[in-house]
Amino acid sequence: MAKQNVAEQFVEILVRAGVERLYGVVGDSLNPVVDAVRRTPGIDWVHVRHEETAAFAAGAEAQLTGRLAACAGSCGPGNLHLINGLYDAHRSMAPVLALASHIPSSEIGLGYFQETHPELLFRECSHYCEMISHPQQMPRLLQTAIQHAIGRGGVSVVTMPGDIADRPAPAKTAEHALVTSRPTVRPGDAELDKLVDMIDKAGRITLFCGSGTAGAHAEVMQFAERVKSPVGHALRGKEWIQYDNPYDVGMSGLLGYGAAYEATHECDLLILLGTDFPYNAFLPDDVKIVQVDVRPEHLGRRSKLDLAVWGDVRETLRCLIPRVRAKSDRRFLDKMLKKHADALEGVVRAYTRKVEKRTPIHPEYVASVLDELADDDAVFTVDTGMNNVWAARYISPNGRRRIIGSFSHGSMANALPQAIGAQFLDRDRQVVSMSGDGGFTMLMGDFLTLVQYDLPVKVVLFNNSALSMVELEMLVAGLPSFGTANQNPDFAAVARACGAHGVRVEKPKQLAGALKDAFKHKGPALVDVVTDPNALSIPPKIKAQMVTGFALSASKMVLEGGVGRMAQMARSNLRNVPRP
Repeated sequence: MAKQNVAEQFVEILVRAGVERLYGVVGDSLNPVVDAVRRTPGIDWVHVRHEETAAFAAGAEAQLTGRLAACAGSCGPGNLHLINGLYDAHRSMAPVLALASHIPSSEIGLGYFQETHPELLFRECSHYCEMISHPQQMPRLLQTAIQHAIGRGGVSVVTMPGDIADRPAPAKTAEHALVTSRPTVRPGDAELDKLVDMIDKAGRITLFCGSGTAGAHAEVMQFAERVKSPVGHALRGKEWIQYDNPYDVGMSGLLGYGAAYEATHECDLLILLGTDFPYNAFLPDDVKIVQVDVRPEHLGRRSKLDLAVWGDVRETLRCLIPRVRAKSDRRFLDKMLKKHADALEGVVRAYTRKVEKRTPIHPEYVASVLDELADDDAVFTVDTGMNNVWAARYISPNGRRRIIGSFSHGSMANALPQAIGAQFLDRDRQVVSMSGDGGFTMLMGDFLTLVQYDLPVKVVLFNNSALSMVELEMLVAGLPSFGTANQNPDFAAVARACGAHGVRVEKPKQLAGALKDAFKHKGPALVDVVTDPNALSIPPKIKAQMVTGFALSASKMVLEGGVGRMAQMARSNLRNVPRP
């Protein structure tokens, strides 16, 4: 029997860790690993057209499952292309193992062809980044990398020269059991005692929830009822906390709506649950703040805390609920619910009135029709920029849908690659890429990956021939828009030329039929919707002192527009408010 080489051992360990796919682009330094994948049951090589797509796809897969996913790049330029997608995965706390293959070990440090130093380059976007420079480091180094990625939630990078991958694996090496899931973390008794005391003394409590509330919906609702608290959320908390929520007061932040801002500023005690919400201009500085987070390094880095609680949200609330005194005074909660409903009903509708008859098509209308027609368990991947606005305000969460985006890293071109990773997980689940024309064209080559693997991803392309969010930032800063126009082809024709279903929509009455046909199509499909380039480019309310980008200093709200079905939900919640 032939002796196992390092590459074969590497792949075997990935399979034991639950990895089912290795996304990447082949190359000479990767050849031993790719060949090992070819010969190893239980794992597939996914050939993408750009390594950045490989990293985004792996990150999306990891976010959807919570399990380890993997990607690979060949030496030098190949693995460098992984870096942006790895940054996104790392900042999203997605457990991803990246293999950065390397030049021959004997040539390292000598300016060899395609030489880089990946063990240095990837340090900032990983929990663990080391090079296998000798076969005897296996399998311990890879096992350590896997446990960093899973245990700490994020990226591990293993660098391996191609010649090392082809050498015999060390004989009789110990392979210990791999960590494949994270534990729950309970706060200490001292912190719980302090928190109970603060809650019991507070008259007005607001909960503000992030992605750390995943899996804790029932506990958040039970706790909110016990302390009569309004519940706001950040963008990444929307999918986990907004549905079936009679205490919902909307979202805070640049894309915010409703009464979330007021609820966080008019309370006595603000409890931040599982959120690393980055925009401290939206957080109060004159109320008591408690933060609960499973990542201790997140505690207090956005605002001054009166109490830091290290623990995951569900376990913390399970400890708190039986200990805190039930409150009976609903006045603050009811006031915020009414403000929320009034804010949504009174929101400026400059771009949402009679849009079903207006051309160019308003993107809000596209998003609202998409929300109505998409499956109840669809996965939406959302490009950064204005598509974040449409997803935040129009895609209705229900506990089964998922919404994935580059919400922490803020990269362009994430939606299509993330859709690839999502669709490989389950070919029977509807996956919708909400792509902007700027993001789509940046990594458009990987539309061919959909065709090559016959992945039934539905790309809904919001095509306004502009980088709209950048235009908005320029206008807010008092600058004329410049360098933001895109000269685009007929993307539907491009899709058909690639072998996919493609349709171009220029009139509102064509939209619903085009989306229904795309959803019925068995393979990949692209719906190229020509949208209004002026939609929300000048917000109905704007203040001169707003600054570019997301670094807001003087305004609680930049964008105003339609909010889809949320106004209806807010009014429904008011039925619970006692009448005088």
